[in-house]
Amino acid sequence: MMELRQKKDKNFMDHSSLTQLLQERLRFEARAKQAQAAVLIAITNEKDPKVLLTRRSILMNSHAGEVSFPGGKRDPSDTSNIVVALREAQEETALNPFDVQLIGDLPMQKSKNGLTVKPIVGLIPPHIELQPQPTEIDRIFFASLKSLMDAPTIPYEVQYAQQKLYFPSMQVEDEVVWGLTARMLVSLFQNGLDYKKEWPLLLNSPNLNLK
Repeated sequence: MMELRQKKDKNFMDHSSLTQLLQERLRFEARAKQAQAAVLIAITNEKDPKVLLTRRSILMNSHAGEVSFPGGKRDPSDTSNIVVALREAQEETALNPFDVQLIGDLPMQKSKNGLTVKPIVGLIPPHIELQPQPTEIDRIFFASLKSLMDAPTIPYEVQYAQQKLYFPSMQVEDEVVWGLTARMLVSLFQNGLDYKKEWPLLLNSPNLNLK
């Protein structure tokens, strides 16, 4: 019975509209707390939706060279988490806020620096033209949402307090998605698509390969 259900769920995920499911399941949290930072999870509105990702400049003070969503810290003039996410996305990628169809948010996350971060989810037109802000972003790229869901979990080595730790990660082209960005993707899968991806806090061995 369990095997039959898994096959049914897989077929449903293969043939249904992922963007339609996101719009059906996601909502904005009522009376959401003001986060210290926010990111925009922008997804192309098409049959094979793709997630907008960036690689941060190696010159940045925090998360240098890491794959991330467009986003950043709240400014004193920002009136909501949505404003933070849209403003930062425009500053980093030249994404016009009027091109974003907002559909909901995800549970609050906390960065490795202790900042509270609110993920805002929106749909954008496919083939949209973007431009990286050169002092903050080295690269803008898109990853298939379905490919990210199916991606195997790969150990990613991080040197921490004179010891090696292995965090779960996903590989997109030649890029490694791990940490806060990966946790937000896993949250998107679960809350927006009813798909639970196994994602442990740490991996014990670089040879461990979860699906």
